[in-house]
Amino acid sequence: MNRPSQKIDAQLIASGMVLLPQTGCAGLSVRKLVEHAGVNLGMFHYHFKNKDNFLRVLLQHMYEEMFAALTLRAQASRSGAQNLDGALRVLAGFACKHRHLLLMLLSEASRGEALPVSFLRENLPRHITVLARLLRQGQAEGDIIDAPAMQLLPFMLGAIAGPVLAGGALERLPAAPPELAALAQQALLSEAAIALRIDLAMRAILIASKEPAPS
Repeated sequence: MNRPSQKIDAQLIASGMVLLPQTGCAGLSVRKLVEHAGVNLGMFHYHFKNKDNFLRVLLQHMYEEMFAALTLRAQASRSGAQNLDGALRVLAGFACKHRHLLLMLLSEASRGEALPVSFLRENLPRHITVLARLLRQGQAEGDIIDAPAMQLLPFMLGAIAGPVLAGGALERLPAAPPELAALAQQALLSEAAIALRIDLAMRAILIASKEPAPS
C-alpha cells in the first residue's frame, strides 16, 4: 500500500504536468498548483521545499520515464539499425505527448531562464549519446551509410521532431482557423504521420540494398 505522502507527491506532479505547459517554469504559481492538486500549501513545502525543487523533480520524472523506455529499445537483441528505429519511435512519442511543455521549455531556455537551461543541458546529451551509439553500431554492421553521426542525427531528429513541435505551435495560435488545427493534427501529430516520417528518415540513412528496419 502506498504511503499517503507518496500519493501527495504524485498528485502534485500530475497537476504540475497539466499546468506547466500553460504557464512555463517562470509562470507556475504554487498556490494554483496546490489548489489544482487538492493539497494544502504546507504539504507542498514539506515534500518539495520550494518551487524550483518541485520543477526539477517534475521535469526529471518526465524525462526518466522516457529514457527508461528508450534504453530498453536501445538494448533489444536486434541490429543497431532496428534498435535505432525503435528508439526514435520512443523519442517521437515523448515529443508528441509533451509537445506544449517542450515548446515552453525551449522558449524559456532561449530567454536564458536558468532552470530550463539546466534541465536541457543535463539531459539532451543523454539520449543523443544513445542514438549516436546505435547509429555507429548500424554503420559498423553495414546497414547505415558512412556519414558523420553528428550530421545524420540532426537530419533525422529534425525530420521527426520538427513537425511535431510545429504542430504543437499551430495548436497554440489564438487566431488559427479550425481547419488549420485539424490539418496539423492529421498531417503533423497523428501516429500515422509520425510513423511515416520515421520510416522516411530511416530509409534515407539505410544503405540502398538494405530493407527498412521494421518498427
